[in-house]
Amino acid sequence: MYHMLGQTLAKTVAAAAFSTGLLWCGMAQAAELVMFEQAGCVYCQRWERDVGSLYEKTDEARMLPLRRVDIQNQKTSGITLASPVRFTPTFVIADDGREIGRITGYSNDNAFWGLLDALAAKLRPSPREPSRI
Repeated sequence: MYHMLGQTLAKTVAAAAFSTGLLWCGMAQAAELVMFEQAGCVYCQRWERDVGSLYEKTDEARMLPLRRVDIQNQKTSGITLASPVRFTPTFVIADDGREIGRITGYSNDNAFWGLLDALAAKLRPSPREPSRI
């Protein structure tokens, strides 16, 4: 009997650890920046040169990890989009798989960082709003 109780307890602990791990992974990646791109896109290449090469080293990347999706695969991206993506690059900020906002196109790094900061502010709780964590 104690042997069966030990097995049940071990299975329960293992299941709890597994579900906690899944929950933690989901929380860690709740918000993301999704770049819809396509091969041969000159503006995608320009963004890569100006911003993409350093994005992973920024505070924005810690808050919004970058995920790249080919524009042809937008239906399987796992994001509920407000409208279809028609141009590349298009940067979608998604939170829990739902579009919060987007930046369509790329002109220069200053415009990109300013627009990204404005959209990222939608994810931050206001001083009067309690934290989501």
